[in-house]
Amino acid sequence: MTDASISAAPAPMEGHGAYNRSSRVQSAGLSPAILLLEEAARVVPLPDASQPILIADYGSSQGRNSLAPMTVAIRRFRDRVGPAQAISVVHTDMPDNDFGALFQTLVNDPKSYLRGDPAVFPSAVGRSFYQQILPSGSVTLGWSSWAVQWLSRTPAQIPDQLQVAYSGDAAAREAFTKQAVEDWRTFLISRGRELRDGGRLVVLTMALRDDGDFGYRGVLSAMYAALLSLIDDGLISAQEARRMAIPTVGRSRADLAAPFLENGRCGELSIEHLDVFEGDDLIWRQFAQDHDAGKFGAQWAAFSRASVFPTLVLGLNGGAGDARAGAFVENLEARMATRLAAAPEPMLIPLARIVLLKEETC
Repeated sequence: MTDASISAAPAPMEGHGAYNRSSRVQSAGLSPAILLLEEAARVVPLPDASQPILIADYGSSQGRNSLAPMTVAIRRFRDRVGPAQAISVVHTDMPDNDFGALFQTLVNDPKSYLRGDPAVFPSAVGRSFYQQILPSGSVTLGWSSWAVQWLSRTPAQIPDQLQVAYSGDAAAREAFTKQAVEDWRTFLISRGRELRDGGRLVVLTMALRDDGDFGYRGVLSAMYAALLSLIDDGLISAQEARRMAIPTVGRSRADLAAPFLENGRCGELSIEHLDVFEGDDLIWRQFAQDHDAGKFGAQWAAFSRASVFPTLVLGLNGGAGDARAGAFVENLEARMATRLAAAPEPMLIPLARIVLLKEETC
């Protein structure tokens, strides 16, 4: 694998249901955005009874964190149209996403939105949402949570960190900023084409506070220190570590609003609601109750393993197929957990929630 591999798209979340099991941080941040989704489902124009209501779930991963928002949206639609009209739920993610775990979750989880509603029909699309992936004018209501912070590609190496928010390298920060601007605009234009007139899209994503803080400082510091220790012990090379970067960004309120400044629209969309808030640090709240430092470290390390380690593995000489990939993941998780357990601290979790509207045409 050459250094040119930094341009590749990020890897999917860890498979075999691991992301579902270790996504409690993401789940804890959903509630404020689900409130906006519920209101959107109450007011969006609906197709006539001969056509299905289409809900698009952009960036579904393995489905666990889609259950609550989809359940709420379906319930509100049922209040409006009754039990007979078909509702189609389309989950989208990258082609190599673990869609098997997604459908197992929909069938087997007791909180599945399929329970008791035979007129709901789930499906999936394996394509990047940085392009149009559904027919124009087909989507009644869109939802995306913890997804658009992932860039379409890793635009540069980060020589002094894994996450660009804490890098002192000006070139890396500039490259990531440029990619983030391009990707956000591409995402918005594609969703504007897909939405029906009057449709809404609700987005929850990592953000920056007004002071520019990305958050997760303790987690990222422990991860980077653990990575450097793997170099020191000869488990990976310094060259491999230099190829490892997390292609995520936090966007500020101004960053999210920027594509709309010229005339209030980006493509066919306008902003109906936008705010930045601090997400619930569920892991810290549990530590404050049980004082179990080992559990604290293990939970944050498991969150990191499920969400970002598959992308870091791509930096190994053999990529995801490298014979050391399993040992790399196990060692990085264990060493990260040990560091976090040694000094537990609350994590800042800045999030943004946005409601985007495709205005009805005459």
